[in-house]
Amino acid sequence: MSSAVSRPPAADSARALAHFESLLEFETDCWDVHHAITNNRKDFVLLDVRGEALYKEGHVEGAISLPHARINEESLKMFPPDTLFVVYCAGPHCNGTEKAAIRLAKLGRPVKKMIGGVTGWLDEGFNLSKE
Repeated sequence: MSSAVSRPPAADSARALAHFESLLEFETDCWDVHHAITNNRKDFVLLDVRGEALYKEGHVEGAISLPHARINEESLKMFPPDTLFVVYCAGPHCNGTEKAAIRLAKLGRPVKKMIGGVTGWLDEGFNLSKE
């Protein structure tokens, strides 16, 4: 008797490789973002896409508050067209990153999601800023 884990069977190695490599085109994680920030290698704009009140309660240092509903050509005009945006929200229970990523992609902007959001950031032992 097989388990729910092994039904359906795993993809073959070539398909698995393509799938997992493609995820890295769309996602990054808290550790990699933190490493880039703390090693002066931040080559992206980090957007906190939650509401402004939550941003003020605590956010990743260096993040810009831009709630997903406010992402538009006007709010992005200060950034060159090839700017990579990394978006985050509250955590895995929040779909604000997907809403923000959709808006950015529709505007032709490069975008990645920071998986885990604030929850993941705190789980990694990193601090939030209130500045």
